[in-house]
Amino acid sequence: MQKWPAEAIWEAVEPTLPGFTVETLAEIDSTNTELMRRARAGRAEPTLLVAERQSAGRGRLGRSWLGEPGDALTFSLGLPLAPVDWSGLSLAAGVAVAEALQGPPAPAAALRLGLKWPNDLWLWSGAQGRKLAGILVETATAAGAEAAAMRYAVIGVGINVRPHPAAGLSTPPAALQEVLPGIDAPAALLRVAAPLVMAVLGFAATGFGPFQARFDALDILRDRAVRLSDGTTGTAHGVGEDGALLVHTAAGMQAVTSAEVSVRPAP
Repeated sequence: MQKWPAEAIWEAVEPTLPGFTVETLAEIDSTNTELMRRARAGRAEPTLLVAERQSAGRGRLGRSWLGEPGDALTFSLGLPLAPVDWSGLSLAAGVAVAEALQGPPAPAAALRLGLKWPNDLWLWSGAQGRKLAGILVETATAAGAEAAAMRYAVIGVGINVRPHPAAGLSTPPAALQEVLPGIDAPAALLRVAAPLVMAVLGFAATGFGPFQARFDALDILRDRAVRLSDGTTGTAHGVGEDGALLVHTAAGMQAVTSAEVSVRPAP
């Protein structure tokens, strides 16, 4: 197994999140699935679960996320949460991960790391974007939960670290090493783990509102022509205070909130 910075992450997080643990595994079906299983069995402690390889990794809309050890960083953060409003959690998590992975300043024509609503990180250059990472948020009612509003939130993150073949894909995936040459999965985890935890705790306390401007600064869809999965076309105008994507269509401004809606930049 790779040498993971578990102790350094624990030292950075545990004082703020008592009971926090970091676990690393060589292989598992899915880190999200495992933490959801534990929560439903009554194990709802705050946990960062890292796997070098997932045999049944999952993305949004049921898409698979597979990779060989070292090609990608795959982990899930699970913790009990009771926010006033759950809207925008995946966006807040995306902001934390994207900000933590920002490389050194580059010329305007160079690659830009940004967020594509609702939960993808892309590398963007000119008019071409490629997916770098994805975030999948799931929640479960923990067995024996004391407060009805308290749920166990699992935030799964998958980041392409090394370039790999794009056979069968219409667009080749991006890789973190394009932005941060030489970085590996453990170093990427060390960059993102603590900021992600702090962002999730901040979201629980304040909601998405304070993250809106930070998302806007990373929004690669803003002011671009977009096409929704139902065929609707329009122009993206950022996100609202609840994290809804605002799209100006022929019928007027539409707030897109469903996680089952796919949004792509229009040709």
